[in-house]
Amino acid sequence: MENNMHEEKTEVREALLLDQGSKKGGFRTIPFIIANETFEKVASYGLSSNMITYLMNEYHLEMISSSNILYLWSAATNLFPVIGAYFSDSLVGRYRMIAYGCIFSFLGTVILWLTTMIPQARPTPCVDSSNNSCISPTIFQLMFLCSSFLLMSIGAGGIRSASMAFGADQLQDDAQNLNRTGAMETYINWYNATSALSVVIAMTFIVYIQDNLGWKIGFGVPFVLMFLSALSFFLASSLYVKSKPNSSLITGFIQVIVASFKKRNLPFPSIEKDLLYHHDMNSILAVPSEKIRFLNKSCMIEDPNEDLSPNGSASNPWTLCTVDQVEALKKLIMLIPLWSTGIILSVNFSQPSFPVLQAGSMDRRITQNFQIPAASFSIFMIISMVAWILLYDRVLIPVASYILGRPARLTPITRMGLGIFISFLSMVVAAYVESVRRSLAIQEGLVDNPKGMVPMSAFWLLPHSVLMGVGEALNMLAQMELYMCELPRGMTSIAANLSTISMGLGGVLASLIMTSIDGITKGGGNESWISSNINKGHYDYFYWVLAGLSLINVFYFMVCSRHYYASIRMN
Repeated sequence: MENNMHEEKTEVREALLLDQGSKKGGFRTIPFIIANETFEKVASYGLSSNMITYLMNEYHLEMISSSNILYLWSAATNLFPVIGAYFSDSLVGRYRMIAYGCIFSFLGTVILWLTTMIPQARPTPCVDSSNNSCISPTIFQLMFLCSSFLLMSIGAGGIRSASMAFGADQLQDDAQNLNRTGAMETYINWYNATSALSVVIAMTFIVYIQDNLGWKIGFGVPFVLMFLSALSFFLASSLYVKSKPNSSLITGFIQVIVASFKKRNLPFPSIEKDLLYHHDMNSILAVPSEKIRFLNKSCMIEDPNEDLSPNGSASNPWTLCTVDQVEALKKLIMLIPLWSTGIILSVNFSQPSFPVLQAGSMDRRITQNFQIPAASFSIFMIISMVAWILLYDRVLIPVASYILGRPARLTPITRMGLGIFISFLSMVVAAYVESVRRSLAIQEGLVDNPKGMVPMSAFWLLPHSVLMGVGEALNMLAQMELYMCELPRGMTSIAANLSTISMGLGGVLASLIMTSIDGITKGGGNESWISSNINKGHYDYFYWVLAGLSLINVFYFMVCSRHYYASIRMN
């Protein structure tokens, strides 16, 4: 045992010495890459966690307007990395994509910080606590504010889309030796650990600074962190391995669709053996499957002399694709129904505004002299996610395997379903807790005082946060595992971004749901369910609507999973 440990340490030491002598890449570049994304995430999450308070108190926006802005900001932040991944892989390369992301993110934090420094950039303060005496922001002030959100979303898309892959590029020159010493695994573990730590820091320390030292310092700290993020990345520019962009799988999918459309009138031969399909020389797939058969026309060879070049490749990839391209697109299409079930779960997860306002009206004291900032209560959702992952992987699975006498593990689809059901339960709990909180506020005569403290501990919000965190951990990780297992190896980047797309669409759908409910419920002069006055509104009814949609999503998932299993059996 001691000899093996000594040999392993010697191998690591040799790998590091070899790395230090190399000209480009290696371990010496990894701290700069990890620091770049860590600082960026601390800055962005630190700003978004408490933004609802800034918009309502400093910009005098209504609850519905503030929430919609945050929903769209969250959606853009989740969708831009997908666009960034395409551009980094096929057009500009990963180094340039991260560099552009650093610049955009830094500019976004500068503009947001300037909204606290320049009085003309935001409305004048209210004369008193009544919203009726508050001046609404001008179009210019809103555009100036939202431009910062847009720049930060574009920047996040540039950094997050390429950061992990760019770090892996630095460890490729001596891949065999590095894999043998566990370097790649160490890099991925540190990358994920620092990402989780950055969210914790953002939701605790940054939010505490904003609540206790004001917005100028509270937004100034993320501005400095974003500067450090860009600085840490550019300091090692001369050391990086900068891989050139190549063709993208997304382009390949578009080519399959275009080629199938162009050949839509091409009939299939009556004798299957007369068909000729174009495939790569090293591919094990020579014939496409019968599922989604019309796509097979894109890889059918009509005239070998015209369709193929002398080296066997397609003369025009927009009229003739490979069998591998067709089958990869088919697998992606088959997963779309299951993937779509995660959108409603993302709607539930992307509720940043309500918990902050609820916690702000409840007793958040731990001691007589210290209380948890309202925006920091979201940290319990993150903690529950991490705790469940550790409990499931290190306790539940080993114990179940020991009891059964064989390896025990739930399938990804089963875990996805459990996550969706637990998300439904979290909305039921949230609706009940808010109903109790609102009733107490009315009993205490706080109907017209939404900032008054209700005699109810804010820790009653924890069951909802814990259930939501567990549901998210079950579903999102299971989604990623399913996509990684079912999609071809070359589609790893797409598999990693599918759940991110559902989160982005979930933010957009959440905005539409909230806007629709607000428009319907405030008709006839009634108070909107989503009133800026949390005690006059009916946030509990809004949670019940989400619970109903989540229950429908449970049954929708059951249909999609049954259809997916049936399609696999047909293969």
